[in-house]
Amino acid sequence: MPTPIGRELVALLPRLRRFALVLCRSQPLADDLVQGACERALVNANSWTPGTRFDAWMFRIIRNHWIDHLRRMKTEGIMEDVALQTQLIGDPGEEPILSRLVLAEVQQAIDSLPQEQKEVLALVCGEDLTYREAAEVLNIPVGTVMSRLARARKRLVELTAAA
Repeated sequence: MPTPIGRELVALLPRLRRFALVLCRSQPLADDLVQGACERALVNANSWTPGTRFDAWMFRIIRNHWIDHLRRMKTEGIMEDVALQTQLIGDPGEEPILSRLVLAEVQQAIDSLPQEQKEVLALVCGEDLTYREAAEVLNIPVGTVMSRLARARKRLVELTAAA
């Protein structure tokens, strides 16, 4: 029978994977990050404070795991780009093709953002964390979250010609 933290982890897996993909842009690496973060969470379950946001705690663990991975990668080699993945399944009609073109444009715009803006955008807009929760995950002031998010949004509007 799963522990309470185990049930929380299982429910959070899709969101963890999505955040990991934002960080690393590689499906296999994202899966490894999520697995490593889950292992760390289970081993250190006593460091989570019940009553606080479990998802924010897990996002911090996965981000720290990613930073550790980047430090190791400096001497190991190149990362895989998720855009090169070809195993996407879809309808061959015009609508999915147009949707993929728009998505590709938005993804390219997001990819051009500095890493710190991508992280804030993923946590606040993608994972629905409050500014304060994102600040805690990233270990930065709330004002910094707000300014990074504002700059990211402004730049995305400029790059995608959205108005």
